[in-house]
Amino acid sequence: MRAYIEGVGLLGPGLPGWKESKALLLGQTAYSPERTVIPPSELLPPAERRRAGTTVKLALATGAEAFSASGQDAERTRTVFTSSSAETEILHQTCEALATPAREISPTRFMNSVHNAPAGYWSIATRSREASTSLCAFDASFVAGLLESAVEVAVDESPVALIAYDEPYPEPLHAARPLGCEFAVALVFSPHRTPRSLVAIDVDLVSREETALADPALEAIRVGNPAARSLPLLKLLAEGAAGEVVFRYVAGQGLRARVTPCR
Repeated sequence: MRAYIEGVGLLGPGLPGWKESKALLLGQTAYSPERTVIPPSELLPPAERRRAGTTVKLALATGAEAFSASGQDAERTRTVFTSSSAETEILHQTCEALATPAREISPTRFMNSVHNAPAGYWSIATRSREASTSLCAFDASFVAGLLESAVEVAVDESPVALIAYDEPYPEPLHAARPLGCEFAVALVFSPHRTPRSLVAIDVDLVSREETALADPALEAIRVGNPAARSLPLLKLLAEGAAGEVVFRYVAGQGLRARVTPCR
């Protein structure tokens, strides 16, 4: 299955955006493990920004960056949202509320706790009525989203945006499901090559070991956050060279992404 990547968005610890992070991914600058800083989204009015959870903010920030670079119209583009855990802080607060005698849950918190909350915020903010899919596949959540996006592009010949994000749980849930940091990535795909196409990407299933990163600090981020499984692909995109990466998928399978530059 072939698609064309036209825009990239990125946020992570010491990774403040796609353009700003390229030199780091190429090894031209040393990595500094700083906390993830999420810029305020211009897509939401101030009141909605205050209500939105971290994963919504991550999704909107990276999605906006990717669309800005792609030239695609977010209002007319399908979306695939993927996360292994969704809004962990609100889930923690909900569990605390359910453990009290009153068992009262704020309607706003409940609205933001559902897995497809970022998709809802995105569709309202961009006025998009296009199809949207929200996925979860534990540690393979980004990979499942990449496969779903490739299928939709290939079958329906429609542009698709993939937005993947994950954040750590508070304790005591963190002890059961440790996630290392906030991380999000967005990729805008086109079914046809255009002047804005960065690379062609071919996706297929294989039985091979996943691609790791040589940099120990970046590798720790990759294995510590399901959305950060995207890092080997992002490194390949930053290099601007032909190559391939393999992601661990499910049931012993891997997903291979082969990249061919368009520029």
